[in-house]
Amino acid sequence: MATKNQTHQGMDTDKPNVDSSTEDERCPVEEVALVVPETDDPTLPVMTFRAWFLGLTSCVILIFLNTFFTYRTQPLTISAILMQIAVLPIGKFMAKILPTREYSVFGYGFSLNSGPFNIKEHVIITIFANCGVSIGGGDAYSIGAITVMKAYYKQSLSFLCGLLIVLSTQILGYGWAGILRRYLVDPVEMWWPSNLAQVSLFRALHEKEPKGKGLTRMQFFLALMAASFAYYALPGYLFPILTFFSWVCWVWPHNITAQQVGSGYHGLGVGAFTLDWAGISAYHGSPLVTPWSSILNVGVGFIMFIYIIVPLCYWKYNTFDARKFPIFSNQLFASSGHKYDTTKILTPQFDLNIAAYNSYGKLYLSPLFALSIGSGFARFTATLTHVALFHGRDIWNQSRSAMKNAKLDIHAKLMKSYKQVPEWWFLILLLGSIAASLLMSFVWKDDVQLPWWGMLFAFGLAWVVTLPIGVIQATTNQQPGYDIIAQFIIGYILPGKPIANLLFKIYGRISTIHALSFLSDLKLGHYMKIPPRCMYTAQLVGTLVAGTVNLAVAWWMLESIENICDVEALHPESPWTCPKYRVTFDASVIWGLIGPKRLFGPGGLYRNLVWLFLVGAFLPVPIWVLSKMFPEKKWIPLINIPVISYGFAGMPPATPTNIASWLITGTIFNYFVFRYHKRWWQKYNYVLSAALDAGTAFMGVLLFFALQNEGKNLKWWGTDIDHCPLASCPTAPGITVAGCPVFK
Repeated sequence: MATKNQTHQGMDTDKPNVDSSTEDERCPVEEVALVVPETDDPTLPVMTFRAWFLGLTSCVILIFLNTFFTYRTQPLTISAILMQIAVLPIGKFMAKILPTREYSVFGYGFSLNSGPFNIKEHVIITIFANCGVSIGGGDAYSIGAITVMKAYYKQSLSFLCGLLIVLSTQILGYGWAGILRRYLVDPVEMWWPSNLAQVSLFRALHEKEPKGKGLTRMQFFLALMAASFAYYALPGYLFPILTFFSWVCWVWPHNITAQQVGSGYHGLGVGAFTLDWAGISAYHGSPLVTPWSSILNVGVGFIMFIYIIVPLCYWKYNTFDARKFPIFSNQLFASSGHKYDTTKILTPQFDLNIAAYNSYGKLYLSPLFALSIGSGFARFTATLTHVALFHGRDIWNQSRSAMKNAKLDIHAKLMKSYKQVPEWWFLILLLGSIAASLLMSFVWKDDVQLPWWGMLFAFGLAWVVTLPIGVIQATTNQQPGYDIIAQFIIGYILPGKPIANLLFKIYGRISTIHALSFLSDLKLGHYMKIPPRCMYTAQLVGTLVAGTVNLAVAWWMLESIENICDVEALHPESPWTCPKYRVTFDASVIWGLIGPKRLFGPGGLYRNLVWLFLVGAFLPVPIWVLSKMFPEKKWIPLINIPVISYGFAGMPPATPTNIASWLITGTIFNYFVFRYHKRWWQKYNYVLSAALDAGTAFMGVLLFFALQNEGKNLKWWGTDIDHCPLASCPTAPGITVAGCPVFK
C-alpha cells in the first residue's frame, strides 16, 4: 500500500493501466470499473482469529520500525505494502496448520481456523497495518511535539499527558471521518483514486499467476529482502560513507566553495550520490511508487531551486545576509554566524523573554532553509489556484451531486446489505477526544500552553476545512496543506509560546490528515466490501494500539539513548541526530517562540518572502490559460505548479542529495524500466519497493540492538560520513566560526 497521497501506474496486469495522477477527462465510474469488481461474496469471514493476530502484529511491527527509524539521520518510512505482501504466505500457512475445531469462551464460539485465507481477511489486516504507518495515520505528528518538549526544551512531561496528546489527536481525526463518511465515502463521485492501485494489488496477489518464466512475486520478494538485509550492513555500520559519496570534497579538500557545492550533508550535493536505500527513500518515500509525471515535475522544481535560485541568492545577491551562515543547515543562527541559543531567550515557563531577545539579537536562518519556507508560502496558494482552475468545476458538480442526490453506485448498493455503523458511535469518539483535550489544557496547562479556547479554535478550524479538503482529495488525489496558515494564525494570536503553536497545528491540521487517512481506508473497505462494523473495529483498535505503542517506543528511546537529538553532545558517528524533529523544533521557535510578526511582519528580515503567497496564487494561471488555448497539447495540463514546488519541499531535514537520488532512482524504474520492460515492471516493481524497505529496516534494527546500543562503533576512513568539513563554513568577511577560515 502506498502512502495516501502517492499514486501508481498500471498495477493490474489483466486490466488497462490506471494512473490516478493523470489529469484527463475519464469518468470516475469508468475509472473504478476498470479495477474494482462489481461483485461481492458476503459469506467470506472477515474478523477471524488470523485477521486479529496478523493485523495487530503487523500494526505493532510497523509502528515500532517507523518510530525507531524516524530519529535517525536517514529516517526510513516502512509502508504497509510490506505487511500487505508478507502476511499472504503467513495467512495461507496458518490456514493449513491451525486446528479447525470450535472453542467457546463465555458462551462465545470461535475457531482458530475459519477456512482458506481470503481476500477480505487480507484487506482488514492491511487496514490494521496501515495504523502503523507514519503517513497512514499511525505514527502521530504529536510524537514530534513530545520529542521537542522532552529532548529540546527539556520539559518534565508526564507519560499520561503525552498519551492523551497522541490518542486524542488520532481519535479526533477518526471522529471527523465517521461524521463525514456519508459525504466522502458513500457517493460514487467521491472515488479516492489512490485506492484503485491498492485494489489492483489485492487482486494481483489473490488471483492465480499464470505459469511462466521467472520468479513468482513472493519468491522475488523474499530473495530481494534477503539481499537488502545483507547489503544494509555496509551503509548501516561497516561503511557508512556509502550513504553519501561526496567525491567533490576529496578533489578540493581545502576549497570552501567546492565543498558547499559538493557536500551531500551540508551543501548542494552536486556530484554526490548514495548507495543506501534509506538515503534514497528517507523523506519523499519510495520513488518506485511515484508516477513518472510527478517525478518529472518534482525534478523541474528541484533543478530550478537548488541549481539556480539558491546559488543566485547566496553567491550573487547575499540575500538575507546569506554568506554569514552555512549555505544549507537545519540550525538557527545569530547575526554573528554562530548557532542561536534559544535557552538565552526562554523563561522558566518556556515563554519568550522579550528583554532577553532584544538584548541577544534577531534570529537568522540558513539561506536554503529560509527559501524553503518561502516556497511553502507559494505552494499553499498555488495548490488552491491549481485545484480551483483545473478541477473546480468537476469538484463543484461532483460534491453538489454527492451531497444533494447521494447517487449510489453498485458498490454502495452491495454495502447496504451489511449492518451499518450508527452515527453515535463516532460522535462518542469525537466528543470524548474533545473532552480529553480540553481536560488536558486545564490539568497540564503549564506544559501544553494552549488554553481551552485555543483548543476549541483548533477544533473549529479542523471541522471547517476537513470536508472541502476531503472533496479535493477524493476527486483529484491532491491534499492542499494549510500548516503554514495554521501556524501563522496562532503565532499572531499567541506569540512567544512555542508548545502552544505545535499543539494548535496538531489539533487544527494534523487531525485533518488523520481523518483523510481514515476516510481513504473506509473507501478501500467500501470497494472491497468489508462490513462497516468490521472496519470500525479494525480502525479503532488499530488506532489505539498504534498510538500507545508509538508513544511507548518514542518514550523508551528518549529515555534510554543518551543525548538523543543533541548533535553537539552525540558521538560524531551517532545516527540519532533527529533531523525531522530538529525542524519541528525550529518551527516551534520560528512560528511560536519568536513569532511570524517579528520575522515576517513589517520590519522583519524575511518580510519579502510573504509576497510568495501572491506569486504562488498566480503561477498556475498561465498554465491553465495555455491548456485552454492549445487543448491538443496534452502535456500542458501535466505541468503542475504545486508538484513542481515539491522539488524543494522538506529541505531541511531532507538534503539535496536525498532528493536527487530519489529523482534518479524514480526515473530509472518509472520511465526506462516501465517503458522498455513493462511486463517486469508490472510484476515486480512494487514488490521490489517493499523488499528494499523490509530488508533495510530489519538490518537497521538488528545493528542497533546487537552493536550500536552496546557502544560498539567502528572508527576508520569509511565511517567518516562526509569528508566535507568546510561545507558548513560561512564566507562573509569577519565571521569567525570554529574550524573555519576567516575571510577579510
